[in-house]
Amino acid sequence: MHITTKIIVASAGVMALVAGGSAAFAAVDRPAPKVGAEQAIQIAQKQVPGSWVREVGFDGRATQPDVWEVELIKGDTEYELDVDAATGKLLKQESERVDSDDSDDD
Repeated sequence: MHITTKIIVASAGVMALVAGGSAAFAAVDRPAPKVGAEQAIQIAQKQVPGSWVREVGFDGRATQPDVWEVELIKGDTEYELDVDAATGKLLKQESERVDSDDSDDD
């Protein structure tokens, strides 16, 4: 029984080190973006006034700046904008017409 207690205590110690190390690595690995999702949406909607937000996603990139990818709809056009998560600068803007008979109900 004494050996079992040592194994349980040792296992708990190892798990605590792994969990703590993983949390520390995750915290150091990627800092939080300076520009939040709400700000990215406002920046994108200034570029396409009168649009509504279809989707917002954060894209953490290794060698390029991290970006907020914002998809907007205005009329029959879909806009895709990339907003730099550190500076708020607009990095990319693309648009394409959306067919009215396209749906997600396939």
